[in-house]
Amino acid sequence: MLKKIQIALSFLVLFFILISISKAEILKPNSNIKPSEVVKIQLLGLQKNNDVYEDSGIEQTWNFAHPNNKKATGPLDKFKTMIKSNNYQMMINHISHTITQIRGGDNWVQFEVIILDKNKIYHKFNWQVEKYKEDGPLKDCWLTTMVSSPVSLGSSI
Repeated sequence: MLKKIQIALSFLVLFFILISISKAEILKPNSNIKPSEVVKIQLLGLQKNNDVYEDSGIEQTWNFAHPNNKKATGPLDKFKTMIKSNNYQMMINHISHTITQIRGGDNWVQFEVIILDKNKIYHKFNWQVEKYKEDGPLKDCWLTTMVSSPVSLGSSI
């Protein structure tokens, strides 16, 4: 009986260690990440939303949102609700995406993002990132300031 308890406790400890390691896989902004990489990180997170833990992809996306964007979308729980709404739910667990830079300046870049959702329907978004200029840990990091509402481009079939 004691051996079974020890084995069970060992599995619990291992489980919590794995969860801790998994949570460490969520990337944080830094000034070495390029604008297109920010968008790619966010889209890959959303594409594999629950791979690390439930809604880890949405949290990954949230980490790269500009503070002004976070003020507009509310705290993380409200952001999760917004992403799961009809306007943006096609991003979650999508099949594929393309990212094309369409315009930009020294401190901002706009991309056209096309997503093929899990129902094999294409959606187009405008996705904008800006370089954060205020002092602090986000200084000179590229962060998302805007994602447009989707435009349906129709079925891939």
